[in-house]
Amino acid sequence: MTTFTTGTDTLTRDALAVLQPGFDGTTAPDWVRRRLGEGLASVALFGRNVTGAEQVAALTAQLRAERDDLLVAIDEESGDVTRLEVRTGSSFPGNHALGAVDDTDLTRDVARELGRRLAACGVNLNWAPSADVNANPDNPVIGVRSFGGDPHLVARHTAAYVEGLQSTGVAACTKHFPGHGDTGVDSHHALPHIDLDAKTLDERELRPFRAAIEAGTRAVMSAHIRVPVLDPDRPATLSRRILTDLLRGELGYQGLIVTDGMEMRAVSATYGLEHGVVLAIAAGADAICVGGGLCDEDTVQRLQDALVTAVRSGELPEERLADAAARVRALADWTTKARPSPLPADASGPEVGLTAARRAVTVTRSRPTAPPAGPVYVATFTPVANIAVGDETPWGVGAELERLLPGTTTGFFTGPDAGEQALKAAGGRRVVAVVRDEHRHPWMRTALDTLLAADPDTVVVEMGVPQASPRGAPHIATHGAARVCGVAAAEAVVAG
Repeated sequence: MTTFTTGTDTLTRDALAVLQPGFDGTTAPDWVRRRLGEGLASVALFGRNVTGAEQVAALTAQLRAERDDLLVAIDEESGDVTRLEVRTGSSFPGNHALGAVDDTDLTRDVARELGRRLAACGVNLNWAPSADVNANPDNPVIGVRSFGGDPHLVARHTAAYVEGLQSTGVAACTKHFPGHGDTGVDSHHALPHIDLDAKTLDERELRPFRAAIEAGTRAVMSAHIRVPVLDPDRPATLSRRILTDLLRGELGYQGLIVTDGMEMRAVSATYGLEHGVVLAIAAGADAICVGGGLCDEDTVQRLQDALVTAVRSGELPEERLADAAARVRALADWTTKARPSPLPADASGPEVGLTAARRAVTVTRSRPTAPPAGPVYVATFTPVANIAVGDETPWGVGAELERLLPGTTTGFFTGPDAGEQALKAAGGRRVVAVVRDEHRHPWMRTALDTLLAADPDTVVVEMGVPQASPRGAPHIATHGAARVCGVAAAEAVVAG
């Protein structure tokens, strides 16, 4: 592809304005600062950009020194998907825990406190909440990121989350339109298909998005999924029928449409990154999320060039690109005007996350058993993490149980021999077995069979979707693996 000299004309500035790129490092790279002066209107932060709240605040201040009306986006769902607390685990439970409690005031309070923290760090666009209805229990990528399987429950909590987050001047980005909950494939790796009829789509998948739109969500993120009943040919991110005709036309949404990560194989493997970006903007998307994997200036240049070339060749109408860029700038303007100054104190305070995690814990007792009287062995059965969650965020109950029950130790196991390995490592101590989505992992189920056969008093802590029948003495379901969920689970273990 021909590389155009970076200029300041309207076309090149609009092409830059629709990109939401990531970058390496915990300070602002020179190339990003330069591009902000040339028209770049958004940047995205990922876990690699974060060491702590003060550092993020300093980073965003660096960036805004170049452009004060900058959108700084982050994928901070809390729960299992956290970027601000990527190395410690989140102070807030995720959607599934909030759905299990089913208190919309609590959901609103959690989102408000999260928004306060994001705003204090200089972040003003959060790629959350997930409004996906978890209709497929075997979904490998949504799971506890969903409020639940009931579309009415998901709708009311999506609306509450949007209201709480945006009350702090941080824009919500409701995702993944038109609904990623009924997939059996992770769109990071391949293109999922959702084969459902129009009635089910309308009553189940779209209900939470309608609620989000009514609540005033400032952004919606598209899904890299194929929904044949809507468009048999193209995934939602690249479909004019879905983004323009359905989302804008039928649902009446007028805010920013953001794509899911364009490097994801569901799009890039079939259409290519550059062509996919052009197709997305042509379909009705306004902002291109890129940078989870490709986070260099060359990527930004290639995408800018692809958009400019598409306009000049007639493939992409210039007015469509201009409209997209205008929507990006309009959202940046809203965040500037909407943020309270100073942010109001929240009566629920920073403890709201732990409060929510404690309320989400469900304890099932299959037989009367005394709580542990001394140190235990924590056997954590670790599945392969999906890309959205990542594998750098710690999870489990071991650290907290080691504090509550001094002498406790923890081991991590995976694979077909995990149960035997854990039993041997426990050395006769009472075992607390920690699992994550037992129902999706046969080897994990076998490991629990082994431990429970050896000692029926084994405690089981499920930190994923509690789809499998409860077993253990007791069985503790946290509905998520955030750090605070681990604290709440450990307290339940000690309490018996």
